[in-house]
Amino acid sequence: MSNELKSDEIFIEGLECFTVIGINDWEKKTKQLVIIDVSIFILQIQNKNKDLITETIDYKNLSYRIKSFVEKSNFDLIETLAKEIALLCLNVEKVIKAKVKVNKPNALKISKNVGVIVSREKKNEN
Repeated sequence: MSNELKSDEIFIEGLECFTVIGINDWEKKTKQLVIIDVSIFILQIQNKNKDLITETIDYKNLSYRIKSFVEKSNFDLIETLAKEIALLCLNVEKVIKAKVKVNKPNALKISKNVGVIVSREKKNEN
């Protein structure tokens, strides 16, 4: 028998937010578009075909929490923003891991998109 932790992945893609982000003076005065993709991992659903919402998380609520956090935030780096979103996700009881991609599509004129991906997981408490 395997001791491998089995998880299910829930994802939110293309969450559009406007926030103050960047190191340039003009970026500190103007809200910019960031597009966020989040994958959260929960322990494998064991509902034995009961189809119960209590076995998973409310991704609508989480989406609004992320959007509210991002739009109130003010960071220099998208790396910091992504890390903080991941930590916010880990505060949800059933979430054991979060992978966050922050896209800053208007960061460079010579590129369609620039972004960062971070992963964070809860420490094993055993």
